[in-house]
Amino acid sequence: MILGAVTYVLWGLFPLYFALLDSVSPIEVVAHRVVWCLVFLCVILSISRGWRALLVVSHSRRTVGLLAVAAAFLSINWGVYVYAVHINKVVEASLGYFINPLVSVALGVVILRERLRPLQWTGIGLAVSAVLVLSFAAGHPPWISLILASSFGIYGLIKKVVGIGSVQSLAIETAALAPIALTLMIVAFADGSGALIHDGPGMTLLLILLGPVTAIPLITFGAAATRIPLSTLGVLQYLTPILQFIMGVTIFGEVMSSGQWLGFFIVWIALMVFTFDTLRQARRASGQRADVLDPGSLQVIEPD
Repeated sequence: MILGAVTYVLWGLFPLYFALLDSVSPIEVVAHRVVWCLVFLCVILSISRGWRALLVVSHSRRTVGLLAVAAAFLSINWGVYVYAVHINKVVEASLGYFINPLVSVALGVVILRERLRPLQWTGIGLAVSAVLVLSFAAGHPPWISLILASSFGIYGLIKKVVGIGSVQSLAIETAALAPIALTLMIVAFADGSGALIHDGPGMTLLLILLGPVTAIPLITFGAAATRIPLSTLGVLQYLTPILQFIMGVTIFGEVMSSGQWLGFFIVWIALMVFTFDTLRQARRASGQRADVLDPGSLQVIEPD
């Protein structure tokens, strides 16, 4: 529980860190995030002696290909998120992570042919209604929210299909993006706009620390996911958008219209319905397993 809470609180505090990088273009921030994350993961793999496991995984062309596609969606998610903080749209970014669980469920229906329970359909229907209300209130769809939710939903779907450790998979993903990221950093350095050298040692340190800042929550997430039920982890994940929403309204001073409040209220209702159904289903599954393992439910057959 502590590892899960630490993960989602760290992700929730990301806007504060990226606000410190406001003078750097979002594209360059993402490039540094990729490169320094890869460097940090190489250190982790060396300490944990995980290179052999990584080499075994990398021999599968299908796995590497899927992770390369996942990396593309991850880069989109990172870029749009940094851009959202850059233009002071933290509240809209938080909406993306509020509706992400519902988008993931919808992707499961469309791609994996999963069947939904009635309350899950209700939650998705409410989420669609909320997007329509927010679109009407703003005069346009909440593109930042929709791109963040869909890109991370597709990323999670691919990771579920691949099914390998978070450190190994992220190492392959960042390695796939590293040539592009390095090229962008070299070009920025050559034309004098690169923040790593030209914006002082403080900015240099902040950019290098993007490596551990990115990787540590993913590592704690992997540790939490193997120790507590996914239903519990699913409830904890709302810590991230709640923190982002609060910071957007208070620290970043974003103004919410009545239409936005209504849209967010509908989203929160949808999430309560979805969470209630998830926890109820988890309790049912736990009860069924207990019945199977209960010695009192076993019949003793007397010999003839």
